Amino acid sequence: MRLRHAGGSTVHLGYCTNVHPAEDLAGIVAQLDTYAVPVRETLGVDRLGLGLWLAAPVAAALAADPSARRRLRAELTVRGLEVVTLNGFPYAAFQAPVVKQAVYHPDWTTDDRLRYTLDLAGVLADLLPDDAVRGSVSTLPLAWRAPWDSARADAARRRLDQLATGLATVERDTGRPVRVGFEPEPGCVVESTPQAVAALSGMDTERLGICLDLAHLACAWEEPAVALDRLAAAGLPVVKVQVSAALEAADPAGDAAALRRWVEPRFLHQTRAAGCAAPSAGPEVTDPADPGWAADDLDAALDAALPGPWRVHYHVPLHAPPEPPLRSTVPVLRTALAALFAGADAGCDHLDVETYTWGVLPVARRPRTDAELAAGIAAELAFARDELVALGLTPTVPAATR
Repeated sequence: MRLRHAGGSTVHLGYCTNVHPAEDLAGIVAQLDTYAVPVRETLGVDRLGLGLWLAAPVAAALAADPSARRRLRAELTVRGLEVVTLNGFPYAAFQAPVVKQAVYHPDWTTDDRLRYTLDLAGVLADLLPDDAVRGSVSTLPLAWRAPWDSARADAARRRLDQLATGLATVERDTGRPVRVGFEPEPGCVVESTPQAVAALSGMDTERLGICLDLAHLACAWEEPAVALDRLAAAGLPVVKVQVSAALEAADPAGDAAALRRWVEPRFLHQTRAAGCAAPSAGPEVTDPADPGWAADDLDAALDAALPGPWRVHYHVPLHAPPEPPLRSTVPVLRTALAALFAGADAGCDHLDVETYTWGVLPVARRPRTDAELAAGIAAELAFARDELVALGLTPTVPAATR
């Protein structure tokens, strides 16, 4: 979907397809018919945006085959779908039975991560709608936090320089600019916006910037306006926003039984207590992964009895809050969207609803059929669209004629 900001720019809103397991071209095209087209029809729009996830093997195959890229673009177009952004965080097997820390490999110390990201940029340049200003690719925030030392930091910085050079080549060869956004995430080298400023300042900010995931921002207990001001002061552009909400527990000790129902084996659910970002009895905690306030998974947080309140890296459906006493961080999402879009100019033009956890929600909340999943995705997109409309943005795609 497209919306017009009062400042005149077009804001693209779509959903991220990393919720679907397909990792070859035939499977990707099939999932368009199973999910994306029903979502578009439910929303009643002529054109729906996708934040496409392409696993590394299919990205490499598409990058090497111009005819395959043309076929994929044609498959999207005929279904009323468009792509301005790709999710380049998971490398492969993101919906495997167990993912956990494997999602952070290969990281930005490796040539594999560089090659994958440039493959995505080249593919995206050929998928972009003719009238799109630019494309974007989101990626991991360098690496998991350990092991990390100056040698690994230097290796990553060299690859970021090579990435910027490669993106310049893509633009020269295709005429289409593509930017890459590094996505702060709990437990990684870059978890918070202060860490983003420390680790990423000095990049080529014409082509590199930040992907701001609103669930991750909430888990870091950051105030959205302060975080955005910090990034702007450092000259780090927000090239993409993941519109997402985390799980929150005001009283983890009293809510332990409810929280146990959210423990599951596929993904990490890093948990952060409010003290990870706020002054405590002593000096302010500057490491958001400090074990006094943080755990790398929800079951570990429960076993450690971290002080409350908690925010848990568990993307929950935007329109369907958890059953009390748990809640979601949608209020943080609303505050962040206001900080980004209530001003004279849009703070970002690529928005992706990214709830990849539908298949691991507590059983009573989990979709039972493909149709139920498509309906849930459509409801999330409607929720996000309505939040943006309330901030003064105007949908620019006419409703489909029925």
